[in-house]
Amino acid sequence: MANCNPCSTLVDTQAKLSEDEGTPVADPTAYRSLAGALQYLTFTRPDIIYAVQQVCLHMHDPREPHRTALQRILRYLHGTLDHGLLLHQNSSTELVVYTDADWAGCLDTRRSTSGYTVFLGGNLVSWSSKQQPVVSRSSAEAEYRAVANGVAEASWLRQLLAELHSLLTRSTLAYCNNVSAVYLSTNPVQH
Repeated sequence: MANCNPCSTLVDTQAKLSEDEGTPVADPTAYRSLAGALQYLTFTRPDIIYAVQQVCLHMHDPREPHRTALQRILRYLHGTLDHGLLLHQNSSTELVVYTDADWAGCLDTRRSTSGYTVFLGGNLVSWSSKQQPVVSRSSAEAEYRAVANGVAEASWLRQLLAELHSLLTRSTLAYCNNVSAVYLSTNPVQH
């Protein structure tokens, strides 16, 4: 893969990976080893988290489309070697959370994938992308779970900063792109 053609996008946005589609890979141990190594790379490359999570879902029985997705990640990394997690000095101490969910995105279990990113003064300090433990009945429910996870992380970070004697002067902002989830989150009757 050292001489491969770089790829400008991380995943094929038109296709979703299925559990039983395609033929089994010839060497599943190599697939598992490479997918496991990519998990460590996500510590400094948060842009690949979702794609790595998707290929890791199929480590028990990897198929050819999964191997192709794994190779696409490697091609993307080959073309973006200068990317990484950079921290910049910033006088702002505002904590901002962005959340999103892919409602019923898994073709096999129909579970949603939710994620969040937390920025402290413009620097990415925490992130997560994982499959939800239960099937959501609506996109609002899936998005609300993502918001709840993001706000819980922000709350933990606020407590950590307080213990480090670095108090935040402003409230944490949480952004969500689903109107129903926003209304549900701001309704005091629900809490």
